[in-house]
Amino acid sequence: MRYAYYLGCWIPARLDQYDLSTRVVAKKLGIELVDLEGAGCCGTVLVRSVNFKTNIVMSTRILALAKNMGLDLLTLCNGCYESLMEAEYLVKTNKDLREQVNTILKSTDNLVYEGGVKIKHLIEVLYNDIGLDRLRDEIKRPLDGLRVAVHYGCHILRPSNRLKFDNAENPRILDDLVEITGAKSIYWPLKLWCCGSPILAVDENLSLSIAGMKLKSAKEAGADCIVTICPSCQIQFDTFQPDISKVTGEQYNMPVLLYPQLLGLALGFTPKEVGLHLNEISAERLVKALK
Repeated sequence: MRYAYYLGCWIPARLDQYDLSTRVVAKKLGIELVDLEGAGCCGTVLVRSVNFKTNIVMSTRILALAKNMGLDLLTLCNGCYESLMEAEYLVKTNKDLREQVNTILKSTDNLVYEGGVKIKHLIEVLYNDIGLDRLRDEIKRPLDGLRVAVHYGCHILRPSNRLKFDNAENPRILDDLVEITGAKSIYWPLKLWCCGSPILAVDENLSLSIAGMKLKSAKEAGADCIVTICPSCQIQFDTFQPDISKVTGEQYNMPVLLYPQLLGLALGFTPKEVGLHLNEISAERLVKALK
């Protein structure tokens, strides 16, 4: 299995542990990640809110680079996934927009894109291409007794009529992937709430208060940690957790892991090999409990 590997912006800038843990897990499972050289930002969220066509051009350029490599595209970022899927759909179904986009791409990069690249999130590859049975067979250190609050993030599930990644009202893919490690995906009331990250630049207190409500919900449900797949959600819950505590006046001490970090531990990798030392909130007590 070979994929053009697209990291987006947030991961190389702020979440090396997502890339690190993905690479060690991929190598273990025989997934070849071929770096998508020359790729820039996909334009999701921030650019889209200013100029939608620019967003589509930026995402289509990434798809064109993958097409020239002859590979399908693997991404880790929920926002990138949504933006790339949107671009793929519009290029294939909107002739006028496709011509406008290709005119721009030809003039800037001598690229043309007519569609055809499959876009896959990491957990789609693990769930569908590797499969739960194979993953179970590879588990070396079952995470028995670990209670996990699973958080998908908004942009992987919605718009549900376009993405069709999972059931937007009752998703299971990430829950099932968590449970093949031996951990238990617990029920928590605010599981499908937004983390608050999209409004951070507009209303910081509201954004962090929403994240605080989610952290409190996970803690009260008895979670040992939160596991997510979204870079923005990880930064919101983990990097900003001290700031959230200042706003809410509550202490959470809630480790927040990216899924390949959790899977990597279950596959037998050390905490350092999956980049746990790069997380803001220490997972030391969690790791000790698993020994």
